[in-house]
Amino acid sequence: MKTIRVSVPWPEGLHLRPAARIVAVACEFKSVVSVRLGSHVAQAGSVLALIMLCATLNTPVDIEAHGDDEQDAVKAVAACFDTHDTRLRQ
Repeated sequence: MKTIRVSVPWPEGLHLRPAARIVAVACEFKSVVSVRLGSHVAQAGSVLALIMLCATLNTPVDIEAHGDDEQDAVKAVAACFDTHDTRLRQ
């Protein structure tokens, strides 16, 4: 299993637009990808599960992946948390 810790960069927290982007990226990989906030775990393939984490601005979350391409998967999903990603600007 590969894990990367990132912080939520959006003032609105982990809301619909970035959650949808995370799902799109996570689904490109064979590995099972999840996002962990404390004891709560959301499958990265579910927008609703990600929203239900209620991750607010600057909250640290762990991106975890298990599978053949786990390293690439966590890096790609972690990149979704980059505030320079113009696809997430409103």
